[in-house]
Amino acid sequence: MEPLTRPLDDTAAEAVLAVINEAAQAYRGVIPGDCWHEPYMSPAELAAEMAAGVRFWGAFDGEELIGVMGRQDLPEVTLIRHAYVRTSWQRRGVGAALLRRLLADLSGPVLVGTWAAASWALRFYEQHGFTLLPLDEKDRLLSTFWSITPRQRETSVVLGLGW
Repeated sequence: MEPLTRPLDDTAAEAVLAVINEAAQAYRGVIPGDCWHEPYMSPAELAAEMAAGVRFWGAFDGEELIGVMGRQDLPEVTLIRHAYVRTSWQRRGVGAALLRRLLADLSGPVLVGTWAAASWALRFYEQHGFTLLPLDEKDRLLSTFWSITPRQRETSVVLGLGW
């Protein structure tokens, strides 16, 4: 059975952080050590993302928040941001349900950035129709649409849908 998905508001920030920081443990030892920090996302970082227009949706098992995914609608493109599923719920369709929900009413191009070493994330997005964009395009897009460090830009990739 597919999990219930619904938009989240600012009152869910603590629960969103719990999901992100638990699920992000998968990146420990995979992404460069100089890019890893604890917690993976702080309350201030989440607040800044929400203030920048990232709107989160959640997937639920009953009342339990089991996955989150953000969408940032910009004039020229939509970004999928911060897609995380609790470890015990991974590979059970939660991420797919969230992605379908976030893409349902879109007609323009969609981008997602992720760590180049996160092979599971690359497979997930490719299975859902995204294509890996060329490195020269990746650098331009990351510089244009994301606020990340040069080191994170160097170790990330961008995938596009309708691009």
